[in-house]
Amino acid sequence: MVVAFVFLAATAAFATSAVAGGGAGLILVPLLRTILPVSGVPAALSIGTAASSLSRIVVFRRAIRWDVVRRFVPLALPSAALGAWLLTRFEPAYVELILAFFLLANLPQLFRKSPAGDSGTPPLDRKWLVWIGAAAGLFSGFTGAVGLLFNGLYRRIGMDRHEIVATRATNEVLLHLLKIALYSAFGLMTPSTLAAGLLVAVAAILASIAVRWILPHLDEALFRRIGQVAMVAAGFAMLSLSSNQIARIHRAWLTVVTPGVEREVHLYWGGRQWLAAEIEAEGDIAFERSIPFATLPPHLRRAAHAKADGRAIALVEEVHSLDGLSYEIHYRGGNPDKIELRRE
Repeated sequence: MVVAFVFLAATAAFATSAVAGGGAGLILVPLLRTILPVSGVPAALSIGTAASSLSRIVVFRRAIRWDVVRRFVPLALPSAALGAWLLTRFEPAYVELILAFFLLANLPQLFRKSPAGDSGTPPLDRKWLVWIGAAAGLFSGFTGAVGLLFNGLYRRIGMDRHEIVATRATNEVLLHLLKIALYSAFGLMTPSTLAAGLLVAVAAILASIAVRWILPHLDEALFRRIGQVAMVAAGFAMLSLSSNQIARIHRAWLTVVTPGVEREVHLYWGGRQWLAAEIEAEGDIAFERSIPFATLPPHLRRAAHAKADGRAIALVEEVHSLDGLSYEIHYRGGNPDKIELRRE
């Protein structure tokens, strides 16, 4: 059941990708995360997108802009190798979080009556294609797919929708083949990753064949609109998954408690409470943060011991509110179980 769902979703993603000028990888990252470990997602994506690129080259070969390919590829390949190596050293969830915010920057475009054209955007000098290739290779090696991020740059060179689809496929096919070899060398190409990649590859080929009949019927405005929708959707999905992954890594979560008439939102980091926002009955908000007792000013430490009445100090919180800075000292047992001290 899961395999069938992945196959259908991958087919839809690659069909959307071909129409939107890319983005299947970014769309599939959240889906593949449900069946693969995060380190296996880029490898599986590379198999699928390599097949997709090869099929698009065959279908749209007459629209390839070789002048763009010659400038893009030279630095893209070594940069992809560096990105694949970084995948074995660093957590990719942080890069995915950055890319998510970049993709979500397209959200305002969706509320315009028509997609913004390129008339107000200065054309891009082709000398920048070398560095665009380097950036694309690095992020592609590290996350598995970022091609959709560069569609705006392709349009600024003066490429139409057919040229973007065909030229991006040509630019990226060598990247994906190189990454497949590197992921295998680095031990990231497990049997489950290979199986998922082949499943995605079949879906990608079928989608490319089907879209051959759809793309000629789209005008440029609709082409851009579909691309923007794909980017925003991928951004929300990547934001959700990368945030959850980072939360698991750092054992972070939020809780809401209601002691009495107050409401508190607690942020835990590393399994321990790190910050709390207290909403008082009057509507005032105070921010609290746990600190070591030793960091209190000496006179406040003496005051806390004087009021302990034999009780052990359980927690010290630094409180920031409209009334200024204060400290709460929590004790174990007794009544009251906490006191407030001010830095005066």
